[in-house]
Amino acid sequence: MFRFSSQDERDVIDFLRDLVRIPSLSTQEGQIAARLMEEMRRVGFGDVYTDHMGNVIGRIGAGSGPVLVYDAHMDVVGIGDAEAWQRDPFGAEIEEGILYGRGAADMKGAMAAMVYGAKALIEANVPLAGSLCVVGVVQEEPSEGVAMRVLVEEAGLRPDFVVLGEPTNLEVSRGQRGRMEMQITVRGRSAHASAPELGENALYAAARLIFGIELLTPNLLSDPLLGRGTIAVTQMETTACSRNAIPDRCHLIVDRRLTLGETEARALNEIQQIINREGVKAKVAVSEYDVTSYTGYRCHYRESYPAWLMPEDHPLVRAVVRASERAIGRRPRLTTWAFSTDGVYTLGQASIPTVGFGPGEERFAHTAEEQIRLADVIKAAKVYAQLAVEVLGTR
Repeated sequence: MFRFSSQDERDVIDFLRDLVRIPSLSTQEGQIAARLMEEMRRVGFGDVYTDHMGNVIGRIGAGSGPVLVYDAHMDVVGIGDAEAWQRDPFGAEIEEGILYGRGAADMKGAMAAMVYGAKALIEANVPLAGSLCVVGVVQEEPSEGVAMRVLVEEAGLRPDFVVLGEPTNLEVSRGQRGRMEMQITVRGRSAHASAPELGENALYAAARLIFGIELLTPNLLSDPLLGRGTIAVTQMETTACSRNAIPDRCHLIVDRRLTLGETEARALNEIQQIINREGVKAKVAVSEYDVTSYTGYRCHYRESYPAWLMPEDHPLVRAVVRASERAIGRRPRLTTWAFSTDGVYTLGQASIPTVGFGPGEERFAHTAEEQIRLADVIKAAKVYAQLAVEVLGTR
């Protein structure tokens, strides 16, 4: 069992407060990347660097042997309605052992715990029979898995195991539903609004599609562990030459969560069948993610991410359970996430064994009450230190 001094506990909390005070929106992670690298070097990581996309990598352990990656995303979502916050979203205020602020649970608490879990290994001089890499990735919020894809396929990081620090409330998450974003473009014919019968209102046609999409829900597949697939229209925009003209275009954004057994092709076909049945002029396609990172790297990927699920008896799952029992005397439950994570790439596409373990509760992510129990951040750091030994072993 690794011991954390009172100074270590104060340091990890101070570091977490620094992280939360940096408003690291997606594509604007440069400042938090610099702060993460600074702390990694301060606590003794032997190798700290960034790749061309701006992901931060800190490595400890042997140069050979298996590679274990602890994955924490550096970016956060925006604050939304500022008036909904009772506290400064970037104030990192602490009350009764709870730290409040954007990113506290999702997922800067885990990032701080991962760094200090590695620090415990460094100070204990544990001869790991492999390498532990703590990575801070960019742009996970808008396009999960993209940064990990760059790390693996372009920057040459080759993980044998991945642990995601997304909030699990110190339980073990072994999977999630997939996600895809679809765009539907509905075409009409413009006319003056004083004579609507001369045009074809794209908005009315879109309304028929929206109703058909709502009726899809009861027919979507369900999985005993991941639950039912879902579908929701989340955005609508019309185009016309003026506000007193009939819209000739209507664009819809559809969020589709894919349970096991559902595929991109199936989801697209479901929408196409509604288009055909309603007889409207429309096209459906997978959205494209196309932005530039803070380093100038252009990211261009399709917004389609598969479901994934680790077997409950997989050695990595068992290792996290053992590490928790040995580090903090608690046997975690096996669970799954409702939201989407970098596991869509690491296990869903690259077949790298992946699990989730982190402090913080999923229900607080992306809310104006985002918070994390500081005691759980310390517990997570102890588990991360022990987990590296469980997975990599010692020489």
